[in-house]
This record gives sequence, structure tokens and C-alpha cells, in this order.
Amino acid sequence: MKKVIVIGCPGSGKSTFSKILKEKTGLPLYHLDMIYHLENGSCISKDEFDEKLNSILNLDSFIIDGNYTRTLKMRMDMCDTIFFLDYPLDVCLKGAKDRVGTKRDDYPLFEKELNEDFKNFIIDFPKSNLPKIYELIKEYKNCREIHIFHNREEADDYLTSI
Repeated sequence: MKKVIVIGCPGSGKSTFSKILKEKTGLPLYHLDMIYHLENGSCISKDEFDEKLNSILNLDSFIIDGNYTRTLKMRMDMCDTIFFLDYPLDVCLKGAKDRVGTKRDDYPLFEKELNEDFKNFIIDFPKSNLPKIYELIKEYKNCREIHIFHNREEADDYLTSI
């Protein structure tokens, strides 16, 4: 395990999982939200994002935290290990709500409330993103180490075991 991606619905705890995995493995950690979003509330272009992502993907080791479905295949092509936090919708919504009002080191903006569009993205995630994620995982099942967790306890148990 040298090139790792951590994916899942917003609010599933990808960043928290990734930080603990970094502590346990010593692998460098990159949060896609910190690359894409700027402190002034704007975002970088797709081209700039892809360029920065490619520079990470060409490193000898990494943990990349973030879903960003558009670039998922690109990341799966370059990783050796996939962690997929496939948690129930209510868990993800609660996770997103619980982090509102906290300063985060995985996201440059301070959220004062759960944005309605973002909330709807989370609600739509099972229909709009899960099928594509599972389709891609199927492609890589024989050539990548894949861990799919369906609740926080499974993920915590894994982290404790390493």
C-alpha cells in the first residue's frame, strides 16, 4: 500500500479516515478539496486541477482524499489501494451537518451552515454517483486492493488492525 485513494459520499468521513491512515502509514496526504477550492470561495479551473492532481499521481506514494467523480478513473489507474466509505445517507448527512461551524484542515472555507445545494448533492449521491463508483470498482477488483466499508465501525476496525 503506497498509492491510496479514499472515496465516498461527502460527510462519510473520508478526511478523518485519511488522516488516521496517514498517521499509521506515514504516507503523504492530499485533500482534493484543498486543491480545488480557494480561500476566497472560488475554485481553480479543471485544467489546473488536473495538472495538480497529475503531479500528485506521479509521486512514489500518496493518500488522496476526495471523491471528485470526474477524475476517479484517473486516480484508480494510478493507485494500488482503494478505500470506499459507502455509508448510509443519514450517516453522511449527519457527518456533513456535524462539521459545520468547525475549522478544518481538509477544506479551506469556513462553513457557517450546510449549503442547500451541497445537501442536495449528498442526497442525490446514491443515485448519481454510487453506480459509477461500483462500476469502476468492478473494473479494478482483480488488480487493486479494495476495501469497502459500510459503516464507521468497519473502517475503525480496519484502522485499528494496521
